[in-house]
Amino acid sequence: MDLQKRVQELSDELLKAQKAYYVDGRPLMSDLEYDGLFDELSAIEREHPELRSVNSPTMRVGSDLTSDFPEVEHTIPVLSLDKAYSASEVVSWMEKTSAMAHGNLSFVEEEKIDGISIVLYYEEGMFVRALTRGNGYVGNDVSDNIRTIKTIPLRLSRPVTIAVRGEVYLPKADFERLKETNPEVANARNMTAGTVRRQKSSEAAQIPLTIFVYEGFWADRSQTPDSHLAILACLKDLGFRINPHLAVFSSSAEHSGKLIKEAGLQARALAFGDLASYLEEVTQKRKSLEYEIDGMVTKVNEIAVRDDLGYTEHHPRWAIAYKFESPQAVTKVLSVTVQVGRTGRITPVAELEPVSLAGSTVKRATLHNQEYIDELELAIGDTVSVVKRGDVIPAVEEVLEKNEEGNKTYVIPPLCPTCSTPLVHKGAHLFCPNRDCPDQVKGRLSFFTARDQMDMDSIGPKAIEKLYDMHLVRDIPDLYTCDYSLLLTEKGYGEKMVKAFRDAVEESKKRPFATVLSSLGLPEVGSKGAEILIKGGFRSIDDLLKASDENDVAAFTSIPQIGEQTAHLIIEALRDEAMRARIEKLRAAGLQFEVHDDREEKPDQIFAGQVWAVTGSFEHFNPRSLALRELEKRGARTVSSITGKTTHLLAGQGGGGKRSTALSLGVKIVSEDEFLSLLSQGEKKEEKKEEDRGQAQLSFDF
Repeated sequence: MDLQKRVQELSDELLKAQKAYYVDGRPLMSDLEYDGLFDELSAIEREHPELRSVNSPTMRVGSDLTSDFPEVEHTIPVLSLDKAYSASEVVSWMEKTSAMAHGNLSFVEEEKIDGISIVLYYEEGMFVRALTRGNGYVGNDVSDNIRTIKTIPLRLSRPVTIAVRGEVYLPKADFERLKETNPEVANARNMTAGTVRRQKSSEAAQIPLTIFVYEGFWADRSQTPDSHLAILACLKDLGFRINPHLAVFSSSAEHSGKLIKEAGLQARALAFGDLASYLEEVTQKRKSLEYEIDGMVTKVNEIAVRDDLGYTEHHPRWAIAYKFESPQAVTKVLSVTVQVGRTGRITPVAELEPVSLAGSTVKRATLHNQEYIDELELAIGDTVSVVKRGDVIPAVEEVLEKNEEGNKTYVIPPLCPTCSTPLVHKGAHLFCPNRDCPDQVKGRLSFFTARDQMDMDSIGPKAIEKLYDMHLVRDIPDLYTCDYSLLLTEKGYGEKMVKAFRDAVEESKKRPFATVLSSLGLPEVGSKGAEILIKGGFRSIDDLLKASDENDVAAFTSIPQIGEQTAHLIIEALRDEAMRARIEKLRAAGLQFEVHDDREEKPDQIFAGQVWAVTGSFEHFNPRSLALRELEKRGARTVSSITGKTTHLLAGQGGGGKRSTALSLGVKIVSEDEFLSLLSQGEKKEEKKEEDRGQAQLSFDF
C-alpha cells in the first residue's frame, strides 16, 4: 500500500466530512464511519510520523506541548472600528461617507460577534498560522489552539493565498454547560479568550469554539472580488463559515435585492430609511440568538470605494460599529501599577486619565490578572471603556483604540513590587510567596480590623500603616499587646485617639466565634463560610484544628456547600505554622474561639425562601453587613448581585446600578424604613408567640 497516498486520501475525506458537519450542517457520513477513518489515519501517523502534516485532521485534538505565543507581524492592517451609539449616528456616517465617495453607495450590515478577533493566514490554500489582533500590526501566534477549532478549514477548496479576519466565539449553550465546572469565568467572551491562549492545545481542543469570518484579503489583489458581498460569497465557497444574518442597505430595497442575488447570498434587502427600525429589531432579538453580539457593523459594499477611503491610524474609514450600549466611560490608560493583596495575590491596576463614571471621578480600574490583560491585549496608552462591577469596583472592559506609541501588551514584572521576591503562578494569578512582605502584613491587619470583620473601626488603614512603620505591630496578635501610648509622640495622635484604639481592641474581644473565624483570612471562609462551618458541626476552633490535623477531608465535604478543593484549602491553611501561632496568641488575648449556646430561639423566619441583595448606605445598619445578618437570621438567602432569582433589594442611599437592574427585572425594592417595619412586625409575632407560650404554661400549671 502507498501509505503517503492513503494518508492523503484519508485527510481529504476527513476534512470534507469536518466541513460538511461543522460548517454546512450536512453530515456526509455516520459517526462510526468518521471514527473509523480518523482511527486509521491516526494509526498510520503514529507508525510513520514523517507522513503527518501540520494540517492533518488529527491535529484537531491538539497537543500537550506548551506554546509561548510568539509575536508575528500582520501582513494586513488589523484595526479597531470607529463607534456609534445611535441609529442617527450611523445614518449620518452613511451620508458623510457617500458624499466623500461622490456616488451612490450600498452598505452591508453584519452582527458584531462578542468574541475574539483572529486573522487566519493561508498559503496556496493551506493553513499556515493564526494571529490575535495584538496592536493592529503585530499579534500573537496562536495557531496550535486555533487549529483545533473544527469550523476553521485547514485546507481551502482552491489554492489561494489569503488573509481572513474572523471572530472566534463560544455559543451560549456551551458556555452555560461549561460554566458549571468553571464558575469563576464571567462570560463566554472571557472563556473564549482564555481558551485561545491555553498553553496546551489539547486543553483548547476540549472547548467547542467556533468562528464566523467576515473579511478576506488576497495576496494577489487582482483576485479580490469587487464587493463585500462577493467577498463573503467567495469565503463561503472556500470553506469558511459566514454569518447568515446579513442586511443590505441602498437607495431602494429593490436595488439591495439585486445586489444580494448577484452575490448568490441570503440577506435582508432594505433601503436607507429602514436602518433605524432594523437596528431596533436586531436589538430586541439579540437575546434569542445562539451566541452573544454586542452591536452591529456597517460596511461600504464597493471595494474600489473602500480602497479610495482608506484608513486612519486607528480604524478603516469604510466601516463603523453600532454598539447596543454606550460604555459608561471612555478614557486612556496612563500606566499600570501592581498591588499586593493580603494573601500575596498580585493585582494589576490601570492608572487612568480621570473620567466621570456613575457620579464619581474614576482614576484607577482593575485589570484582574495577566490573563485578563492578554485577553484585552491592553497596552499603556490605549483608549479603553471602563465600567463598574457590582456597583463598586471600576474595571477596564474593552480596548477601544490602540495607542499611537507602538506600546505592546503590558506584562506584569516578575518581582514583587514591594519586597522584590520572585512571583509565582497559582492558577490564573501571580503571587508573592513572602509572607512577611510588608503589603501582605498590612493587608492582613486591615482585613482583620475592618468593619465587616472585627469592626475595630478606629484602627483604619492609615493607623495600620503608622503602627507598622513604628514597628509596633507586625502580626494580628500584636494588636492586643501593643503599647498604643507610644503613638502620643507622633503628630496627629492624641489621648482621645489612643483611647479609641484601646477601646476598639477591648470591644473586639466580645465578637462571636463566627466573626473571629471569618476574620482570620482562611481561604473560602468569609462570613457565610464561617456560618456554614459552624452549622456543619465545627463549633470551635479546636474542632477545625483536629479535622485538619487528621486530614479529615470528609468532615468538611459532608457539609453540602463545601467541595473537596475548598476542604483541602482550609486544611492546608489551618496546618500552617504561622496560622497556628496566630490562633494561639489570639486565644490567649481573650478572643472567642467557640460557640456559646445562649438558649435563645431563632427569630421568626419571616424571610424564608426569599433571596435578598443589599445596596447603598443606611442610617440604622452601618456597616450594611448588619442588615445582611438580620436577613440571614430570619431565613433569607443573601446575594451580592441582582439576578432573575433575586426576590428583594434592600436599597439605602445611593446604589443606583443595582436599583436600576432590580427595576428592569421586576425585583421588589424595599427601603430602610420598610425593612425596619418588617423587622418590627416579626418581633411582634415573636412577642405574641412568647405570650401564648406563657399563657399555655399558666394553664398547665393551673
